[in-house]
Amino acid sequence: MDDQPPSADQPDDATEPDADVGIDDVDRGIMFALQRDARNITIQEIADEVSVSASTVRNRIDKLEHGGVIEGYAPQINYERAGFPLKLLFICSVDSNSRAAVAEEVLAVDGVIDVNELVTGERNLHVQAVATSTGDLTRMTADLNEYGLMIHSSEIITNHYSQPWGYFEYELEED
Repeated sequence: MDDQPPSADQPDDATEPDADVGIDDVDRGIMFALQRDARNITIQEIADEVSVSASTVRNRIDKLEHGGVIEGYAPQINYERAGFPLKLLFICSVDSNSRAAVAEEVLAVDGVIDVNELVTGERNLHVQAVATSTGDLTRMTADLNEYGLMIHSSEIITNHYSQPWGYFEYELEED
């Protein structure tokens, strides 16, 4: 058994997620630790944090993965350092009947890294992309228009901030 959480390039399980996983405090503690730094934390370190054995942590992670609670592990890319100094957000509209299909299709546009489908509101598709120049921005705008999107605005993202959701934080109970 590996002492690290699974990597992002492991194949997905072909089974359907379980309907109800039943998450307890130990599961929440494991998820909080993985949210903080899944790449560098070991199974043993998580076990020490939540006061269970390493094999229990491994079994719980397996349960959370098979249950569809943990859907994967992905790197956080610094696109600017990777040669893409512009990170863009396109605020778009598309017919609600074709929204899901279009959301998947626009992932094929060169530079698109993320698409968020919104259930409510007119501006129901947010497309994030990376670019090297304003010429890329112009090309992406034209490519997105070919999918029938109405682009309301395109914004340059300067920073992104996130944190592990505190709901999953585990606190040891005092005796």
